[in-house]
Amino acid sequence: DDESDPTPPMFVVEPEDRRAAEVEVDEPEPVKPERKKPTAEVVTDEPHTQGQLDTGPSPKKGSWKLPPASFLVRSSKQAIDQAEVDQRGRDLEEALRAHGVDVRLVDKTVGPTVTRFELELGSGVKVARVTSLQKDIAYAMAATDVRILAPIPGKSAIGIEVPNKTRQLVSLGDLMASNESKVANHPLDVAMGKDIAGRSVFLNLATTPHLLIAGATGAGKSSGINCIITSILMRATPDQVKLILIDPKQVEMGQYARLPHLLTQPVTNPKKAANALAWAVKEMEKRYDLLFEMGYRDITGFNAAFDRGEIKAGVSSDREFERMHYIVVVVDELNDLMMVAARDVEESITRIAQKARAVGIHLIVATQRPSVNVITGVIKANVPARAAFAVSSQMDSRVILDQIGAEKLVGKGDMLLLPGNSSVAQRIQGCWVDEEEVRKVVAFWRDQSPTVQYVSGVEGEESSSSNAGGHSITDGVGDDASDEALLKRAMELVVRSQMGSTSMLQRKLGVGFARAGRLMDLLEQNGIVGPSIGSKAREVLMTIEEFEAL
Repeated sequence: DDESDPTPPMFVVEPEDRRAAEVEVDEPEPVKPERKKPTAEVVTDEPHTQGQLDTGPSPKKGSWKLPPASFLVRSSKQAIDQAEVDQRGRDLEEALRAHGVDVRLVDKTVGPTVTRFELELGSGVKVARVTSLQKDIAYAMAATDVRILAPIPGKSAIGIEVPNKTRQLVSLGDLMASNESKVANHPLDVAMGKDIAGRSVFLNLATTPHLLIAGATGAGKSSGINCIITSILMRATPDQVKLILIDPKQVEMGQYARLPHLLTQPVTNPKKAANALAWAVKEMEKRYDLLFEMGYRDITGFNAAFDRGEIKAGVSSDREFERMHYIVVVVDELNDLMMVAARDVEESITRIAQKARAVGIHLIVATQRPSVNVITGVIKANVPARAAFAVSSQMDSRVILDQIGAEKLVGKGDMLLLPGNSSVAQRIQGCWVDEEEVRKVVAFWRDQSPTVQYVSGVEGEESSSSNAGGHSITDGVGDDASDEALLKRAMELVVRSQMGSTSMLQRKLGVGFARAGRLMDLLEQNGIVGPSIGSKAREVLMTIEEFEAL
C-alpha cells in the first residue's frame, strides 16, 4: 500500500500538464471563440504592444527585425568609496554648524554625477538660512557649485546635491538592458538617463507628448538627441514610427541618412525645414479628418479597430486604409529656424503641439539659445515637458523650466527633466551613445531596406512640371488654377518692382514664408529671378517690357 500511494499523484499530474499544454496551444485557434480571455489580453496589452501589432498584413511588415542589444556597449560599474562619502557628509554637517545652523544628516544617495545629502533641520531653524549659505557650502565641500532642494518634495528634509569627484558613465546600453526598459516597452518610450538613485529614466512621447530641450553649447543636447533617436531605432520598426529630422547644423543628423524610418532625407535648409513643419501640420489635419470620418477619437482606437479588421472603405469608394504610424519630428536647432522664418515656424510648432497628440505626431525641439526670442511664450505654453542641460544664468533656466536650477548643473549630460505632468524637476545624468554604435544600428536597418522611398513633398521641393496633384507645402490647400494665378501675380510684382524679395511676396500676396519661398523658387526655375545671394534680394532677370510682351 505504501508503494502504491505515490503513483496516483504521478499519473494525475502528468495528464494535467498535458491538458494545460494543449489548452495553451489551442487558445489562439478559432475553436472556442466565445472565450473572453483573448479579448481581454488584446485590450490590456494594446498601449504597450503597439510594436507587435504593427507587424501585420503585408509581407514586408512581417520581415522587419529589430537590432540586437549587443550593438550597444554597456559601461563597467565603478565601486563607490563609502568611506569618502561618509566623510563628505560629516564635512557638510560641520560646515553648516560652523555657520550656526543646527542640522543632522539623515540619508545620502550617490548618483552617477552628484551625491545628495539629506539634512534634517534643528528646531527653529529656517529653510532660508540654509539656502543663503549656498556659496559657503560649495567652498567647504571644494565643489564648483551645489544645488539645494529646500525642501525635498514629499520629505521633511533639505537636499544638498554635491558633484562627485569621479563621474560614472551612463551608456545607452545600460538603460536598454535595465529592468525599467522591460516595463517601458512602448515604441515611443525613449531613453533619457539615470536619476540620482541610479534608476533608468524613460520618457513616453505618446503621453508627454512633446519635448523641449535646451542648454548651453557642449552641455550634452546633441548626445541626448542621439540617444533618443537610437532608442527609438532599437525598439520600433519603420511601420511603427516615422521620423523627420531637421538639422540646420548639417553635421548631427547626417549619420541617419537613408534610414527606412525617415519620411524624407535629413533637412538642413531652414527654408525646407519650415516646409517640413508645415507638411506635418497638413498631415495632422488629414489624420483628424480621417478619424472624424471613421468615428474614432485618437490613433490608438483607430489602430486597434484596424487590427480587428473593422476599418473598411465604403462600397462606392476605392480608398485603401492603412494603419497609422507615429511621426516624430526632431528639430536640432530651433534658433536657426526662428532667424529665417520665425512666424511660420512658430505657427507650425504651435499647431502641432496643440493638436497633434491624438493623431500620433510628436515634437522634439532643441536649442542652444534659451532666450524668449527663440523659446517664445506660445511654444512654452504648448510644450509642457522640458529638459534643461547646463546653462549660464538663472534667467536662461527660468526661460526653459520656469524655475532656477539649471545654472547649477555641471555639464556633460547633467540635466533637469521636467515631465509634462509635474512641476518638480528631476535631476538626471543623460545617457551616452557612441557614434560607432549609432552607425551599427543604422547599418542594420539599411541592410533590411537597401532602397529607401521618401514621401514626396515633405521639403516642398517638387518640380513645377510634375503632376498637378502633388503641390508643395502651402499655407492653404489650393487647386492648380489658384496656384498658377498666384504665380502670375508674384511674377508681375517682382518684375514691375525689379526686386526679388521673398518678404515682399509675403506682404503683397498675404502668404506665409513657406509659400512665398516656393513661389520665389518657381520664379528662379522659370528664369525670372537669379539665385539667392544671402539676405539680399534676388536679381530680376526679366524687364518690364519683356513681361508686357508675354
